[in-house]
Amino acid sequence: MRTTLDLPDDTFRQLKAQAALNGMKLKELVTQLIQRGLAAGVTAPMPDQPPAPPPIAIRRVPGKPLTPALSNAQLYDILNDQDLAQYQNVLQQAAAPK
Repeated sequence: MRTTLDLPDDTFRQLKAQAALNGMKLKELVTQLIQRGLAAGVTAPMPDQPPAPPPIAIRRVPGKPLTPALSNAQLYDILNDQDLAQYQNVLQQAAAPK
């Protein structure tokens, strides 16, 4: 079965290096490590309580809803604008003389 994992960069580098040292493919090493962990019956400790959600800043305006209702299209526009601004910032930093 194919799946996607979001690994920290350091963890990925360690896995890749270990796979190379052992003459294995990365997916073979990851499969082997997962199988070992499952066979050992190791479980991660459960937190005493779920983490608290992040606080939401609320500005109360009489006669208006607390949270404005935005459509998916509006949300995507906001995210795209932020992505574009971040990309332009990276380009400017790369073009700046060093």
